[in-house]
Amino acid sequence: MDNLRFFLFVLFVMLGYMLWAAWQQDYGPKPAPRAEAEAPAAVPPQAPSGGADAQATVGSAVEQVVPANERIVVKTDVFRVEIGLAGGDIRLVDLLRYPVSKDKPDQPVRLLTPEPDRLFVTQTGFLGDERIAPKHTVPWRAEAGEYVMEPGRPLEVPLVWRGDGVEIVKTYTFTPGSYEVKVDYQIRNTGQVPWTARQYGQLKRKRPENNGSAFIRTFTGVACHTQEDPYEKFSFGDLEELPRNWETEGGWCAMVQHYFLAAWLPPAEQINHFYTKPLPGEIFIVGSYSPEYRVNPGETRTIRTRFYIGPKLQNVLETVAPGLELTVDYGVFTFIAQPIFWLLSWFHKFFGNWGWAIIATTFVIKAIFFPLSAASYKSMAKMRKLQPKMQALKERFGDDKHKFHQALMQLYREEKVNPMGGCLPILVQIPVFISLYWVLVESVELRQAEFIGWLVDLTAKDPYFILPALMGVTMWIQQKLSPPPTDPVQAQVMKMFPLIFTVFFAFFPAGLVLYWVVNNTLSIVQQWWINKQIEGSAKA
Repeated sequence: MDNLRFFLFVLFVMLGYMLWAAWQQDYGPKPAPRAEAEAPAAVPPQAPSGGADAQATVGSAVEQVVPANERIVVKTDVFRVEIGLAGGDIRLVDLLRYPVSKDKPDQPVRLLTPEPDRLFVTQTGFLGDERIAPKHTVPWRAEAGEYVMEPGRPLEVPLVWRGDGVEIVKTYTFTPGSYEVKVDYQIRNTGQVPWTARQYGQLKRKRPENNGSAFIRTFTGVACHTQEDPYEKFSFGDLEELPRNWETEGGWCAMVQHYFLAAWLPPAEQINHFYTKPLPGEIFIVGSYSPEYRVNPGETRTIRTRFYIGPKLQNVLETVAPGLELTVDYGVFTFIAQPIFWLLSWFHKFFGNWGWAIIATTFVIKAIFFPLSAASYKSMAKMRKLQPKMQALKERFGDDKHKFHQALMQLYREEKVNPMGGCLPILVQIPVFISLYWVLVESVELRQAEFIGWLVDLTAKDPYFILPALMGVTMWIQQKLSPPPTDPVQAQVMKMFPLIFTVFFAFFPAGLVLYWVVNNTLSIVQQWWINKQIEGSAKA
């Protein structure tokens, strides 16, 4: 029964942690505001609003007005992208390798979209004299309406804008197999005066509706990286109440959601000014602008920036930008969760199946905690052996609980049994269980991962509830191997727990329930063996 109590204790701690995290996200204290970074004198005090896409004529004395819906299509091995010529920015991104569901394998996840009710787009441009520095509302010209990547070769998509004495070529570069998008501005000053401006990039998004599972609470909002704080996140509610401005060398900002993100990655070798801005209609902006660039008459200069738009693949993110892998948010136990994910990934390379990787990882975790579990099960076995004597004491002292507990403590001392002997293993293992939970929930690598037969998605519930039923059976067997409570009412209540938790776990991700089934099975074998040894030594 102590083993079941261990299970319940871990579960309640996990649920308590999840509830605490959800409460903190919605109602907890808001982050202290950063010191307001003074805007450089040449830059307007307000960041680009992004709210006036209809102003397509601003900033160009030469180009013709481009309709807001005119676009070019880019097809790569991982993307289908639409770039709006009114602004020259990425306005739609389909992730071709990530279907929305198992039932719709031909419908990719649409991460970016200009649809008003799901608005999520990029915006880039320059702050300066609007006659020579194009904002994200001006028209651009493209040579073709569609660009298709050739196998194994990078794809470049150039756009052209001409102003008063300046020509700017904005080139998007897509690399095979990569979700990193490079953006180069080639600025050619053909005028008689120096060209000066600050380059900016931002992400604009409408607050999404919360359509997640009641059992899985993940973060959707803004995340940032600075020299002082490698990972800081803000909910949309935080930004609505208090917009923020700050400066840092390098850095990045992103809008993140479950499994996916879009991140703006300005040059790392310069001081960047970051900002957030709420707009009417629950629309939010996060972005940054650069120090002032200067191009003298007759000179040409290239400015290079980047976006990352795609899945939160940890081994990829850590190579794209410092700290970007932290957007895979494992919470306070990240330092434990990351090694667990590494172990899962290693076994996945060996088995080629995430289900078998979970099983193998469970064996490893069980082996690591084997000495602690053995101590706990020995304590349980000794308690089980004392059940007849404990029952005799209960009958002897009847309703006199004080004398009963005195006699019980004396019995423990005589038999050298520590009734709290199983507590340390519980406390030590709790962070591991919570970390594994978040690894299974947060890792996009496991998204829609198949196992065997009916288990076609380890991140979704078991469609036939077979694993939850097996978990209930293993809990029932553990009950039989554990010492029952001396209180008959408690004993009757505890008998209901396998059924209760079978129903409860029926809605958890199948990968997590698979872990519990395997862990319970290994615990049963270990506990049965230790019980047999203790009982054998008693008979001898």
